[in-house]
Amino acid sequence: MALIPQLLDDIFQPFNLIGSTNETSKFSNPRVDWKETQEAHVFKADLPGLKKEEVKVEVEEGRVLQISGEISGDDKEDQKKENETWRRIERPRGKFCRKFWLPENAKLDEVKACMENGVLTVTIPKQEIKKPEVKTIEITG
Repeated sequence: MALIPQLLDDIFQPFNLIGSTNETSKFSNPRVDWKETQEAHVFKADLPGLKKEEVKVEVEEGRVLQISGEISGDDKEDQKKENETWRRIERPRGKFCRKFWLPENAKLDEVKACMENGVLTVTIPKQEIKKPEVKTIEITG
């Protein structure tokens, strides 16, 4: 029964996440909320303990928003000491990379990102999409 949610994640993955690398793991990937308002697309990612300098926000060719970085443990904590054995490591560590296809109405040249209290907010304003002009052709004969 526990396998069913994992299978469903794999089925729907192409719609949410573009590509994945061996460097990333589901364990260390931060959760991201994506809200569309009348004015913008707003992404919020929980990145507790990270500084803005440790996070990278990019818009790749092909309208792809990429949020990446690395969650590392405390160096002193991670050093193996004599007579110490780790019993459990639950806090996420490692590189992460989340990618999202952006819709046609996203203004890619006006993307803004800010980080406050461990929450990254990426705001992408929307633009009106011009509808293609339709020309009716008269049929003769």
